[in-house]
Amino acid sequence: MSSRIISLLIAAAVIIFAWVAYKIYCKLTDKFKTVKSDEFEKIISSKEIVVLDVRTAEEFASGHIINAVNINVYESNFIDLAKAELTEEKPVAVYCRSGVRSRKAASQLTKNGYEVVNLDGGILAWKRHGKAVVC
Repeated sequence: MSSRIISLLIAAAVIIFAWVAYKIYCKLTDKFKTVKSDEFEKIISSKEIVVLDVRTAEEFASGHIINAVNINVYESNFIDLAKAELTEEKPVAVYCRSGVRSRKAASQLTKNGYEVVNLDGGILAWKRHGKAVVC
């Protein structure tokens, strides 16, 4: 085997190791739970939980989970808006398009005292599993 191929294999192994380590680190440091669509559906069926869509208003208007409240996580005053709309007494079920923004929102919310559950894969996974959305 040439030294170039060996170098490429080592580089690939390092990248894969770093990615796996990052994923493990995220799981260990998250103060919120990330769940699949079926479990999220069961959780939000409770009246004692607030469903929070953290996408833009335009994305929200194109289709969202029933009874969801919309607060864009990219608003500079996201936490202030959340504090005005949410109560720490009720857990928050958060989602976005694919799960990236909701993870950011979940992290911010838990740092501010909220109990949070995050939808794995966002509304894309929700729809892919045949779950209902409203416009």
